[in-house]
Amino acid sequence: MMERSGDGDPRQTLRLLWPSPQARSGRGRPPKVSLDKIVAAAMALADRDGLAAMTMDRLAASLGVGTMTLYTHVPGKAELVDLMVDSAWRELDLTRSGSWRDQIEHYAKQNMALHERHPWLRNVSTVRPPLGPGLLARSDFLLAALSTLGLSAAETSAASDSIVTFVDAAAATLAEHTHAGRVSGQSDEDWWAARQVFWETIFDPARYPAIEQAWHDGGFNRSPAEAAANAFDLGLRALLDGIAAMAQRVR
Repeated sequence: MMERSGDGDPRQTLRLLWPSPQARSGRGRPPKVSLDKIVAAAMALADRDGLAAMTMDRLAASLGVGTMTLYTHVPGKAELVDLMVDSAWRELDLTRSGSWRDQIEHYAKQNMALHERHPWLRNVSTVRPPLGPGLLARSDFLLAALSTLGLSAAETSAASDSIVTFVDAAAATLAEHTHAGRVSGQSDEDWWAARQVFWETIFDPARYPAIEQAWHDGGFNRSPAEAAANAFDLGLRALLDGIAAMAQRVR
């Protein structure tokens, strides 16, 4: 099931993403749980059991509080998902070093590791993203790296968006290979081995000659996870080559 960021109350979500100094330094009796602990526990629960299993009731039980206690900190799951996504993005190491290309490749590797740690990210549509510190830090990092190329502002923004689109999708696919095996208890290799009969009795080489040729030429001599990793590397290299070629034309 796909969750969508940005579905919660915008005022409440922004208040939680950008707490005022007064909200941070509240006086009086300390609460049983803090918002930071709630978000961390929600992420841990989703990491282990998936986003669909991260209900407010289960989250409250994991924290040892009543469900209504959670609602004193966050209005509901929609707002909580936004906080989880932005908190995950804030884990990215956005250290600026090297060339623009070095920085983008560093971002891509960081994103791959992020999806491995939090495979539930692939189940959240961020077409309408949470407008939090994590999003802004990521956007600022990419725009700063690309701003050295001499592209127009519109081209720089489009290049940044294309990198986010590709890297997020490819990183999610890589994470899915690991997650699918963990959930099903069956490796990719075992899954394909159980379907070997397809190639032996159903597949028609004459109908699909390009697939047959690629098979004989060794195009499929790698595991599904290796194929996904190779696609990630090739796709990123081609994308960055294309951006570099655009920049070369404007010089």
